[in-house]
Amino acid sequence: MRYLLIVFLYSFTMLFDIIAQQDPQYSLYMFNQMAVNPGYAGSHDAICLTGVHRQQWVGIEGAPETSVFTVNAPFRIKETEHGFGLMVMRDKLGFEQNISAGLDYAYRLPLGQGKLGIGVSGLFLNKALTAKWNIPGGDWAQDDAIPKENESVMGFDMGFGVFYRAENVHLGISSSHLLESGLNYDKAKYKLKRHYYATAGCVLPLNNPIWEIAPTVMAYSDGTASQFTANMNVMYNKRVWGGVGYRLNDAIIAMVGVELFSGLQIGYSFDYTYTSLQNYFSAGGSHEVMVSYCFNIVKEKVVKKYKSVRFL
Repeated sequence: MRYLLIVFLYSFTMLFDIIAQQDPQYSLYMFNQMAVNPGYAGSHDAICLTGVHRQQWVGIEGAPETSVFTVNAPFRIKETEHGFGLMVMRDKLGFEQNISAGLDYAYRLPLGQGKLGIGVSGLFLNKALTAKWNIPGGDWAQDDAIPKENESVMGFDMGFGVFYRAENVHLGISSSHLLESGLNYDKAKYKLKRHYYATAGCVLPLNNPIWEIAPTVMAYSDGTASQFTANMNVMYNKRVWGGVGYRLNDAIIAMVGVELFSGLQIGYSFDYTYTSLQNYFSAGGSHEVMVSYCFNIVKEKVVKKYKSVRFL
C-alpha cells in the first residue's frame, strides 16, 4: 500500500511537472501512431495490425499498465482515397481500470510528394474503480468528492488529427478528448481533459546505403502540463534497428527491434527513470513490447486466353 500511495503522489506531481496521466505514455510511439492520431489511418497503403504492451515503473504496486491493439487500412471510393481504423485499449493505474474501443476514419489526399490524412475518431470508454478506502479519523461515505468503493461509468469521446507521410518523412498533429466529457460516478465526477499531440520523424541515409538513421520526436500537452520525447534509431538493411531516446525530466530510453519477415516486426524498449522514483523500484524501469504486421491484399489477375482470329 505504501508503494501504491507513492504512485498516486508521483502521478499528481507529474501533472504539474511533466505529463497528464489521463492518457498513457509510450516510448515506441513511432510504431503506435494510431493510438493518438486518427489521420494516420491508411497511411501505409497496407493493412496494418499493431499491438503494444507497456509495464511502467516495474516493482511498484499499482503502477500504470497499458495494452493497446490497433488495425488500420486504406480503401477507395471511386477516385478518392480514405483510411479506416480500429483501436482497443486497456489501461490500469492503481485502483482504476479504463477500457476504450473506437473507430477512426481519415480522408486522404495527395500533397507534394506524399499524402495527407485528415481524420476523426469516436470511441466509447469505460472507467471502473475498485478500491477499499481507509481514511483515518474520517468516513469516506460522508464526502461527496470521493466515489464509492466499486463503481463503473461509461462515456463517449472523440478525437481529431492530421498526418502527412512522404517517402522518408512523416508529420502529425492531433487532439484527443475533444468533447472533454464528464464521467459521473454516483457521488463524484471525473472530467476528461483535452490533450494535444505533435509527432515528426524522418529517415536519413548514411554514406553506406545499407545503414540509415531515423530521428523522431513527440510532444504532447493538456494545456497545463507538457511532455517531450526524442528518439534516435540506427537501421541496418531496413530490417534491424536499435537506438536511444530521452524523455524530458523523466527517463532515458533504450530500444531495439527487428523485422522477422516481410511485414512482421517486433520491438522492445526499456526506460531508465532517473528521477527520485527509481529508489522504489525492485525490478527497475519500464518495459514496452511492440508487435506489428502489415500486408497487402492483391487480387490475382485471371489470365484469359483467346484464339487469334487468324486461326479460326
